[in-house]
Formats: sequence, structure tokens, C-alpha cells
Amino acid sequence: MTERYRRPRVGIQWAVLLLALWLTACTPKPFITVSELPAYNRLFERENGWTGADGAYSVALTEDKTLWLFGDTWIGKIRDGRHVDAVLINNSLAIQQGKDPATATLRFYYRQAVDGNPEPFIRPSDGKSWFWMYDGVLARDGLYLFLIELERAGPSGFRLIGTWLAQVANPSDSPVEWHIRLKRIPWARFSPSGDLFFGSAILEDGEFYYVYGIDEAVRNGWHHKYMIVARVPKDRLWDLDQWRFHADGEWKSDMGSLTRLCGEMANEYSVSFLKGLGQYVAVYTEEGISDHIVARKAPTPHGPWSSPIRLYTCPEAAWGPSIICYAAKGHPSLSSTPDALIVTYVANSTDFWQMASDARLYFPRFLQVEFSSW
Repeated sequence: MTERYRRPRVGIQWAVLLLALWLTACTPKPFITVSELPAYNRLFERENGWTGADGAYSVALTEDKTLWLFGDTWIGKIRDGRHVDAVLINNSLAIQQGKDPATATLRFYYRQAVDGNPEPFIRPSDGKSWFWMYDGVLARDGLYLFLIELERAGPSGFRLIGTWLAQVANPSDSPVEWHIRLKRIPWARFSPSGDLFFGSAILEDGEFYYVYGIDEAVRNGWHHKYMIVARVPKDRLWDLDQWRFHADGEWKSDMGSLTRLCGEMANEYSVSFLKGLGQYVAVYTEEGISDHIVARKAPTPHGPWSSPIRLYTCPEAAWGPSIICYAAKGHPSLSSTPDALIVTYVANSTDFWQMASDARLYFPRFLQVEFSSW
């Protein structure tokens, strides 16, 4: 009797194992291909004037015109692979005409002081702090840009102290003629225990703009960054009273119970809707500074967000121990197919003089990511 009943149990175990293997084989796996875009890299490789910057957010102004927004920017010359006769300013922008990098043109914009020296395109009125440009959007009543305000902290450091919304009333004019007004965004926290701010990304979806940000917690010296989101009707972005915050599954006027949507995020990222996938896709550098570019997907702008998958390992990180990669994000308006996303990132060095002497660093590097399935 014992032998008679033992054999069926073994057969059941094998059947369960075979069924599991069959299900594993039949379960669709992510099929994602990533290719470098050297033609786009060459478009941003300049030897005079604007010679490099980080950040690199993009905003579609027309079907064929793209605005680029940069943080710290080199202005000067590159000779023998080095920055010479150069200065760093805190922000700049560019207008790209055309989407084919082989034929597209770029024109860069920044200010000049009365003595002719380069100055940031936009700066706070106090003259002491400075702005980095984050994401932006062309709305019905003008162009909106998110700005992060910073100040010096120690001999070589800095700290975030504010977030601002800029409105450009005449974005179809040349940037040198823009009429810009600024409004401080009140929902921010900057402290040793962690920062909280909005402006990391903005997504147009239906009748709303979804404005993404970061809620940071510093624990044991590690900066843990979490995605947060607010939404506002598309014709009311400037009216801060109309912003609503995703909290406990609802959109609330009080951000006291703001929900952290997912972790391991970066200050800079993108959220895009990919029609080919029917999903929202967030792209960022893993934990802010890493040689890994990752992505998450979600069925709605506020989630639930999947676990991250790795898209790309930045080869520049292998150049030396001081090389860092960051600022990864997608640019859906530049992508040519509904299941693809053009992505940029920046390679830099923690050693300023290495960065200054190696012109391969510190400008947007381009990838194309194709999501055949996920």
C-alpha cells in the first residue's frame, strides 16, 4: 500500500514542475533594445561658445522645434580635447530646429554682462543664489519652466533652497525677447533630514498636468529619494490654489498626507506615456548617481509603479574611479515611433580639473530605447 500511493505523488510533483516550466516559457518577458545615437551626440559636441552642460530637459515648442534646458554650462573653447578660455555659468538653453540630428540646427542662448562675460540665461533677483533649469511645458497661456534655486554651502558645496515656476508669455519669440515672470512654489522642504520639491518632471495627460517631484529621506548618510506627484487643470498651472496632491489614493488640496509612490529615484527624471505599450514610463538614473539607467511602468500617471528594470549601463563609468553618470531622462517629443523613447544622460567627474581637461565629459549623451514588450 505504501509503494502504491508513493508513485502518484512523485508523478504529481513532476507534473507541477513541468507546468511551472511551461508557464515560465509562455510568460512574455520584457524585450527592450537600446542603441546609441552618435549623430545626436555630435550635434551637441561644440568647440566654441556653448561647449557642454548637464541637466538637458526638452520641451516641444512646435512639431519641428524643441527647447533644451540646461543646468551648469561651459562657455568658451575646446582645444586638444580640453576646455580653455572657459567659464561655467549656472544655466543656459538652446533651440533645436528639426528632429533629424543629421540636418537639425542648434542655437544656444545665455546672457552677457556689460563687460562681455557670459552670464546665466535666468537668475534670481538677489544676485547671490542661482537657478538650475528642470522640466517645462508649453501650455495654452505660455511656456512654463521649473527652476531649482541653490546657494553656496562651504568652500565648494551647494544646497537647494527653493523652487520656482517661470512663465514665458511670448514663447514663439526669440528667447532674447522673452517676457518672464517668476513665482515661488511654496510646497518645498530643504533640510539635513531630506528635501522635498516639485518640478522633476511634468506630464500632460487628458485635461491635467501631472507635476512630479521628490520626497527625500536621509538615513545613516544615505539619501533615499521617493517619487511624489501633484496635478492641476491644464489652464490653471500658474494658479497654485488649483494644485492637488496625490495622497492616500485621492487628490487633496492639503499635501500633509502626500503619498510616496516609489523609491530609489533621482532628482531628475521623466514620465512619458508610450502609446505602443499603453503604459506610463518613468526613466531615471538609479538612485540619482549610478552607471545604471532604469525604468518603471504604470497604468496611470500616479501608479502603481512596477519594480525598476535596467535599460543601460553607462560605459563612461569605467573610465576611472572619479567618473559619475546621472540626469537620465526620456524625450518623447523627439521619438519617432510609439514604442520608442530617446533618452539622455550625462557623464561627469567628481574631480573638477578632470572634467575641465576631458571634453568627452559633461554634455548630453543620447540613446534610443525600443520597448517591443514589457
